[in-house]
Amino acid sequence: MTHPVSRRAVLAALGAFAAAPALANAPLKSLRPAARGEDLALRDLPTVDELITKARLDGTVGFSVANLSTGQVLEEHDAATGLPPASVAKALTASYALETLGTDHVFATRLIATGGVDAGVVRGDLVLAGGGDPTLDTDGLYRLAKMLKDAGVTEVRGRFLVWGGALPFVPAIDPEQPDQVGYNPAVSGLSLNYNRVHFEWRKADTDYTVKMDARSESHRPDVTVARMEIVSRSAPIYTYQRGQSRDNWTVARKALGTEGSRWLPVRQPERYAGEVFVTFAGSHGIRLKPCEPVSVLPEGEDLCRLDSAPIGVILRDMLKWSTNLTAEMVGLAATVKRGIPVADLAGSAEAMNAWARDSLGLEHVALVDHSGLGDDSRIAAADMMKTMLAVRERLGLKPLLKGFAMRDGRRRVVRDHPIEVHAKTGTLNFVSGLAGFVDLPGGTELAFAIFAANIARRDLLSREERERPPGASEWNVRAKTLQQALIERWGVLYGA
Repeated sequence: MTHPVSRRAVLAALGAFAAAPALANAPLKSLRPAARGEDLALRDLPTVDELITKARLDGTVGFSVANLSTGQVLEEHDAATGLPPASVAKALTASYALETLGTDHVFATRLIATGGVDAGVVRGDLVLAGGGDPTLDTDGLYRLAKMLKDAGVTEVRGRFLVWGGALPFVPAIDPEQPDQVGYNPAVSGLSLNYNRVHFEWRKADTDYTVKMDARSESHRPDVTVARMEIVSRSAPIYTYQRGQSRDNWTVARKALGTEGSRWLPVRQPERYAGEVFVTFAGSHGIRLKPCEPVSVLPEGEDLCRLDSAPIGVILRDMLKWSTNLTAEMVGLAATVKRGIPVADLAGSAEAMNAWARDSLGLEHVALVDHSGLGDDSRIAAADMMKTMLAVRERLGLKPLLKGFAMRDGRRRVVRDHPIEVHAKTGTLNFVSGLAGFVDLPGGTELAFAIFAANIARRDLLSREERERPPGASEWNVRAKTLQQALIERWGVLYGA
């Protein structure tokens, strides 16, 4: 049933969004008398062009919306124009992984003994073998070390090897991002804490104490695989240099206050996981040599195995928290499962693009990674909407998407809004996207995609400006306001 009061509220909000800035100005168009039988509410509904103009995004806006049950396209604007999807790309990646791996797929992290085990002694090497689990954390490695102890192992005579070759190694998801952003780590088949290390500082008299650790919910082991040096300079705030066996960071002293912390990306994930495991094995009385990464997985006997949650759970969390590393690892895992040899993210993304063209019928899709972090990715709104149509029932994507809160004119969440939205958001500097499903009060369900991008403004940013560029936050708020205005417009047009 349509909610008349809510409909009036929607129209009021839309009218406020599209209104001219000064009430004293003459109207933009002459008022006309109402025709017999005309819906007066629809006459007052702002046009798409009015909503876009009011948003002041100074770029391109593309959207497409369709009736889910019939597939009929209801309204479009620049729907065939390829735009950066940002993290909306993760919805396509989730669909690719679901179809390829299945909802019950799990990723296994294993301990392998070469040379056999005799009376609790590993005569050969011990291998920590990553299986592509994007959710492995420090607490998980602690449990794995305890499993080794519970299996009766007391000593390892050989080397301690670490292997991440289940997936291709990539030094950074997007090389154009600033060095220090934690959402742009290295990619490997052995990942820990989303390949991030925790940097914490505290001022003591005139100097600083620095701590680098691999913290998770229950454990915070210190690590040396990442090293921080505080230097006297004004800029840049951070520098990074890859060492032979560790990540070397510097930070400008003037940028530090009395105390603080942040997550930094890890560029040597196998060594990172290996160092943490050595610490935990030692706490269980098993002394290991420093880890040595290997490119080829040695043969041996499986001693212990730690399984991830099923991929359906992993993808739900990925879509909720928009974790870039999860998207890249599950996308790569799907490509590997399909038997397609790739060496980098672009190659795997192209395999996903080909799947989307062949399996979903997309026409304008050219992603360069699985997370949407790379701003060279392009997809048309019509194709993203078509993806939503295709995977709603086929792959059960909708329950994995989080609710999108509808807000009032002051950006406060409206708790009982008659329109319900489940969607994936996407945000880069001067890029905003939203795609998913709308449940209208009358029972109609819509599939939609909305993209907005001011690519020219984004291209002017330097590499360092990309972490917090001026004007980006305000631009993003206007883009999100436009997204809601369009959804509310559809509620008025199609909600009866």
